[in-house]
Amino acid sequence: MSSMPIRGTGWMVMGVLSLALAMPTGDAFSQNRNRGSGAAGAPGQPAPPKSAREAAPFDLTGYWVSVVTEDWLERMTMPPKNFIGSLPVNEAARKAAASFDLAADKAAGQECRPHGAAANIRSPGRLHISWQNDDTLQIDFSAGTQTRTIPFKPAAPPSAELTWQGQSVGSWNEAVHLRQFAAPARTGRPALRVMTKQMKPGYLQKNGMPYSEQAVMTEFFDRFELNGTPWIVVTTQIDDPQFLREPLIWSTQFRKEPDGSKWRPTACGET
Repeated sequence: MSSMPIRGTGWMVMGVLSLALAMPTGDAFSQNRNRGSGAAGAPGQPAPPKSAREAAPFDLTGYWVSVVTEDWLERMTMPPKNFIGSLPVNEAARKAAASFDLAADKAAGQECRPHGAAANIRSPGRLHISWQNDDTLQIDFSAGTQTRTIPFKPAAPPSAELTWQGQSVGSWNEAVHLRQFAAPARTGRPALRVMTKQMKPGYLQKNGMPYSEQAVMTEFFDRFELNGTPWIVVTTQIDDPQFLREPLIWSTQFRKEPDGSKWRPTACGET
């Protein structure tokens, strides 16, 4: 995994990434949406609906390594007990974190709590993204050896079961710039939008800062190229009425790797 040990350097990288995201990318998204409309089937009849893979405005598949440009202490180390960092947690979360006991979690078979869906995107490591089928994207995380499936046509009715990776639903949408204390701003760029619910209670940080089963996570996966290298920026919003005073917003960067030669998953409790 790549890392940058000082927050100031991270802000420089974020500035470069922001400029890259603001660069025009043409009308590929609208062309992709309109391609084939009315052209297939009998004259005058609409084209059959495309699968999620066919409708994809860009390719997310492959191996990606996290580039840690912010919150270095919280992500690269075990932060001190009761350390909050940039999390907008409430008093209930502080009390829950004060009783955090890693050994007790392991004894109870809860060692995957730092690798639940609402936090694992921030874990330093790698992603492997692939299509499970034409309408289901799969994301494998090296951290915690976790797998999240993202159906674009979810089963109905949804399961009531809580799992570490929750239940996600994907859609091709516009990217949204999320900022605390400001209304979301649409960018006009294509993005993968993922909403995840039904998550087991987990940790937003390895030191036990919690999120609850009431948490809802919304993500926007935005792909672009910088100096010929593909990047992904994942903008995440987590809403949790039990433990957060306001929505938590993160921006997480990944750089594409040529192959899976550095893919080394680690089990929960080892990272």
